Amino acid sequence: MVGIAINILWVLIGLIILAGIVWLAIWVVENFIHPVPERVKQGIWVIVLLLALIFILSSLVGGGGAHIPSFR
Repeated sequence: MVGIAINILWVLIGLIILAGIVWLAIWVVENFIHPVPERVKQGIWVIVLLLALIFILSSLVGGGGAHIPSFR
């Protein structure tokens, strides 16, 4: 049980880092290149949400056939 909690915490740390990188990339593109349409931003965040669900479900079932690299 503790192993699952630790895996979920590592996944959450990874997701926070991923969300930060995505937010930074959108910010850079908007400020220095061209404004990003709202629908495109929503689509990007939906993809990030789907990745989050995949990572969390995979950590709950112990991998589930998909190899997710460990942060440890």
